[in-house]
Amino acid sequence: MDSLNRTLALTVGAVLLYVIANSVPMLGLTIVGRDASTTVIGGAQHLWDNGQKIVGVLVLFTAVIAPALQIGLMLAIVLGGMLARPPRWVGTLLRYHPTTRIWSMIEVMMVGVLVALVKIADYATVIPGMALFVLWVLVFVLAGMSAAFDSRDVWERIQWADEAQHDAVGESLLEGRS
Repeated sequence: MDSLNRTLALTVGAVLLYVIANSVPMLGLTIVGRDASTTVIGGAQHLWDNGQKIVGVLVLFTAVIAPALQIGLMLAIVLGGMLARPPRWVGTLLRYHPTTRIWSMIEVMMVGVLVALVKIADYATVIPGMALFVLWVLVFVLAGMSAAFDSRDVWERIQWADEAQHDAVGESLLEGRS
């Protein structure tokens, strides 16, 4: 149960960081007196609008959608797993959760952003936005969330709930025959 409590705390933190990271500017640039700033979603949209549709979709999926699914599924799994009788859907979510971790690539995006910043630094003034820092913290919180989570705790609770449910059904069937 301690694993679930730690994971819940980190997951709630990840939710807050995710919301902040996707609602405030990530980067600002000043080039020849013109200022521009963008969010992660705005960056994906900018790629789409400039003909880089595949890259824009990949950025949106790996930096926005997959992390949201990773965090959302973990929150549902932990909250469901903490119930006295975890519902069956918790096991289903537990099976699909590793896929979201594979596709969630915030850290890859952050390395790409840093490379781009180094390359563009000679041509423009780069102003890091709050989302840039929040995303770096989110990378570590997501890693901590995954490290703290022990799926065996949830599987054991689901198995226990299934056995208790089968026992209850068996007892009611026996009472109906008497």
